[in-house]
Amino acid sequence: MKITFFDDILIPLKGFSLHVIGACRDLAPIIVVIAIFQTMVLRQPFPHFVDMFLGIILVILGLSLFVLGLEMGLFPIGEAMAEAFAYKGSLLWLLLFAFGLGFSTTIAEPALIAVTKEAAVVAANGKFISADPPTMQSYSLGLRITVAFSVGIAIVVGVMRILKGWPVHYLIIGGYIVVTIMTAFAPQEIIGIAYDSGGVTTSTVTVPLVTALGVGLASTIRERNPLVDGFGLIAFASLLPIVFVMIYGMIVFSRPY
Repeated sequence: MKITFFDDILIPLKGFSLHVIGACRDLAPIIVVIAIFQTMVLRQPFPHFVDMFLGIILVILGLSLFVLGLEMGLFPIGEAMAEAFAYKGSLLWLLLFAFGLGFSTTIAEPALIAVTKEAAVVAANGKFISADPPTMQSYSLGLRITVAFSVGIAIVVGVMRILKGWPVHYLIIGGYIVVTIMTAFAPQEIIGIAYDSGGVTTSTVTVPLVTALGVGLASTIRERNPLVDGFGLIAFASLLPIVFVMIYGMIVFSRPY
């Protein structure tokens, strides 16, 4: 019993130490570039050096814990649930799970929350919406729900693509043709936010679970290659928010405030 207990502790600790080394290696180029420009181009000392050093340490520890948590928790549960729904054989439940996963993970994205709040502030400063807190909160929440809903739809489309074996490039090309056409008609004030929303949706919470869902589903279904069919869900999750946010902008900016 003691051996099992210590093994359960030591194995994750060993993995964590490897992730710390990997995080240091990944962050090293960023630190070197900043150091070169700060000392050789700007020729200024680092401001708040102690705070900056402690911040770098916290970033390394945070990245290491995050990646370790993905490997231990999110990836296995995503793959396991995808396999379970595939074996269950219910298309409706699988699609509902895909939509719920895309919606819930996106609406919890810290990056999306930050961007939508900033978008509300900018829209209020530009007098496109009222500057009172309820209106700004409503605008921000509307953006978040719109993006989350679009990602849910995107994951459903991605799951259907895996099930049916549709070529991913046709769907992506068609989607960006729609984006290009809509860009010509959408309000200028929403276009930048729409394009940025496609990036912030594919962040720390959404990507691991959605990727695990696609790989797990493709691994379970016959005649599906996880390498070929298991990926591509993130592309849809980046594409559809652009379309939906531009539609949202057309509706919001057409209303008088």
